[in-house]
Amino acid sequence: MTPQQYEQVFDALDSFEIELPSWGFANTGTRFGKFIQAAAATTIEEKLSDASQVHAVTGCSPSVAVHVLWDFPNGLAQAPQVKQLARRYGVRIGSINPNVFQDQIYKFGSLGNPDAEIRQAALEHLIESVHISQATASRDISLWFADGSNYPGTQNIRKRRQWFLEGLSQLHQHLGENQRLLLEYKPFEPAFYHTDIADWGMALLLARHAGPQAKVLVDLGHHYPSQNIEQVVAWLLAEGMLGGFHFNDRRYADDDLTLGSIDPYQLFRIFHEICTWEWETGERADIAYMIDQSHNLKGKIEAMIQSVVRAQELYVKALLVDHEKLAKHQQSCELVDAEECLQRAFYRDVSPILEEWRRSRRLPLDPLQAFRQSGYLERVSRERAERNRDAVTSYA
Repeated sequence: MTPQQYEQVFDALDSFEIELPSWGFANTGTRFGKFIQAAAATTIEEKLSDASQVHAVTGCSPSVAVHVLWDFPNGLAQAPQVKQLARRYGVRIGSINPNVFQDQIYKFGSLGNPDAEIRQAALEHLIESVHISQATASRDISLWFADGSNYPGTQNIRKRRQWFLEGLSQLHQHLGENQRLLLEYKPFEPAFYHTDIADWGMALLLARHAGPQAKVLVDLGHHYPSQNIEQVVAWLLAEGMLGGFHFNDRRYADDDLTLGSIDPYQLFRIFHEICTWEWETGERADIAYMIDQSHNLKGKIEAMIQSVVRAQELYVKALLVDHEKLAKHQQSCELVDAEECLQRAFYRDVSPILEEWRRSRRLPLDPLQAFRQSGYLERVSRERAERNRDAVTSYA
C-alpha cells in the first residue's frame, strides 16, 4: 500500500463507529429459558461500564443503544441521570429503542391493533421515546414492531397498514430538526402468518409516508434464508433511504449470533456496496452501524469485542477493493476478472494495517487479549455474582 492509501484507510477507520446495545451486556435467553452469567450487567450503569471497556480496547464504539423499558423504567424522568452516567464512563447514549411488544395490551399489536385506545397508548410511548432521545442528545429512534397475526382471516391487513401509516406520520411530527426514525422490518416471529412490516419494501413505503426524517434499518437476521441482503442495501442506497444496520449473524433465521461467526463474506459484500456507492458519488453515507446480538453462551463483553473487531477487519477489506479496476471489468462483462478483483480484497490479510492504525491511535494491538489482561471481568464477576444468582431464583 502507498502512504496515501494508508492515510485514506486510517481516516476511514477514524470515522467508523459501531454502536453497542445495552441489552447485549445483560442476561438474555431463548424462549425456553436463560443461562445466567456471573458478570452480566444488571443495571444501566453496569451496562454503560461494560460498553466503555469495549470502546477502550477497540476505539470505535463510543455510543450505546438503549431500550426504554429496560433501561428507563421511570421513563423520561430518568433521561438526565442516564446521560450523566454515560458521560462518566466515556460513552454517549445512542439510538433509543421503544418497546411496544412486551406489555399485555400489545397481544394483538401496537400501532396495528384494532383497538384505537391501544394504538394511542403505543403512540404515546413512541412520542415519549422521542423526548427521551432529545433529552439524551440522541439522534436516532429505532423502531421494531412485533405486530402481525398468526392465522389467515383473523386480521384485516389493509386496515392495519393504514393504522401504521397514520401512527408513524403522527410520530414524525414530534421529531427535532436533526432526529431520525429508523424503521426495521422482519418477515416472521413472533407473528407467523403475516407481519405488518415484513420486508424492506414495506418499511421503505411506510418511512416515505411518515416523512423526510424516516429511513429504513436493516437487521441482518431479519431476512429469509439465502436472501441477497447486499442487493437490498444497494437499492436503499440508490433511493437515499438506508438509515442504519443491526449487525449480527445467523445460520437459520434470526439467530443473533456474533458478527462474522457464520458468513463473514456477506458482511464484506454489504460493506463493498456501501464503499462502492461512496466511491461513485464522492459522498459519505450517513449510516448508523449498530450491533444487535444475543450472547446466551459467550461472555458478554468478549463477544462484543469479537464482533467489533470483525466489523473493522471486513470494513478495511472492503475499502481495499480496486473500484476503478472492478468497474472496468464490470463494464466489459469480464466475469472472472471482476470476481477475482473482489475476492482478492476479501482474502487479503489486513491485520498489519489494523495493527498499525491501533498503534498510531495508542490502542491495544490485540483488543480481546488486552481486555482479558485488564482484570475487569474477574472484578465484576465477583461484584455481580450474587445479584445474578438471585436472577436465577427469580426466573425459576
